Amino acid sequence: MAGFGAGLQQPLPPLVAPGGRPPQPAGAGRRAVVRERVGRRLYAIDGIRLLAALMVAVHHFAGTNRADQPGNVIWDRPVSEIMPTVFRLASYGWIGVEIFFVISGFVICMSCWGRTPRQFFVSRVIRLYPAYWFAVLFTTGVLMAVPGVWERLRLREVLLNLTMLQSGSGVANVDGVYWTLWSELRFYLLFLLVVATGLTYRKVVVFCCVWGAAAMLAPVSEFPLLELVANPEGAWYFIAGLALYLMHRFGQDLLLWGILAMAWLMGQLELGHRIDEVEHVSGWRGSVLIFTVFLLAMVAIALGATDRVRWKWLVTAGALTYPLYLMHYAAGTTLINRLRDTMDARLLVAVVIAGFLVLSWLVHRAVERPVSRLLKSGLDTSFARLRNAGSGA
Repeated sequence: MAGFGAGLQQPLPPLVAPGGRPPQPAGAGRRAVVRERVGRRLYAIDGIRLLAALMVAVHHFAGTNRADQPGNVIWDRPVSEIMPTVFRLASYGWIGVEIFFVISGFVICMSCWGRTPRQFFVSRVIRLYPAYWFAVLFTTGVLMAVPGVWERLRLREVLLNLTMLQSGSGVANVDGVYWTLWSELRFYLLFLLVVATGLTYRKVVVFCCVWGAAAMLAPVSEFPLLELVANPEGAWYFIAGLALYLMHRFGQDLLLWGILAMAWLMGQLELGHRIDEVEHVSGWRGSVLIFTVFLLAMVAIALGATDRVRWKWLVTAGALTYPLYLMHYAAGTTLINRLRDTMDARLLVAVVIAGFLVLSWLVHRAVERPVSRLLKSGLDTSFARLRNAGSGA
């Protein structure tokens, strides 16, 4: 993941105690520890990202309301009858998406600190598009080779999907999981405005407060543009990630705890909405419990409790997450449809997930790495040319 430890800044100015007394040495020591911790890679986040991706994959294969209907295209009969225990657990796997959003807020703030808007733009393009382009073509190829499970889009719609902007044009996704990318892109666009002014503690805090207020007002405003920009369904998860990164970089304070608490309160409401309107398979209490445990784990990471976790394999685990998420759903459920009568259902789910993990590793090595290098080189050259042309005008 690009940008770990980039652009180290000084911590917040020391607080002056009442009466003008200088801060205690213990505070200075704490700030020194925070400053030392900021430049390190957070291996534990890589592990949580893969765990979240596996949660989503198991949910899509064995825990959705669609898969629990009689005559469904995945299993042909309710999955709760085929493997009831797996279904009860997998029905909560959708929370992995909300976990992704929180981690995204944390990682984006971390990776673009001290970067210019151009660097931020290039880093997002080379991170998002190579694996995504492959996933669009791969999924389309699978749906063409194995028809009759999911409807394949027309060529013009597949081509538009390559832009990642299809949701903004009212065009369906090649794979239903791509809906989260539209939420991510809107977050990037908003945060780019802050990056353009130079990231500071104060600016990120103000951004969290302004965006959060807009997200709360959007649903009752009846103003479609505000709802599109404010992204009320995902805003508070990203905001939680931003607050957690500020804790990591500058140390905790009451204001950041307040933002995180507000994000939890708004998040638990949004979890309930998603259960009622989309998922229909899991309970609110269990969902909130899982989300709360995850947030506490992220707090522990932000405050340095996992700094000793430096297992190199977690880097590879994190690298598998994005390709796995992009490729697993439409292609994976199509495979299950064809293979469901050949082996035990639990074994089949495990085999399909293992196969996609291997494929994700191959995509990371053979597609993401080389294509990202080419894109970065080409974009850097293009921006340099643009800058030189502007100075010579």
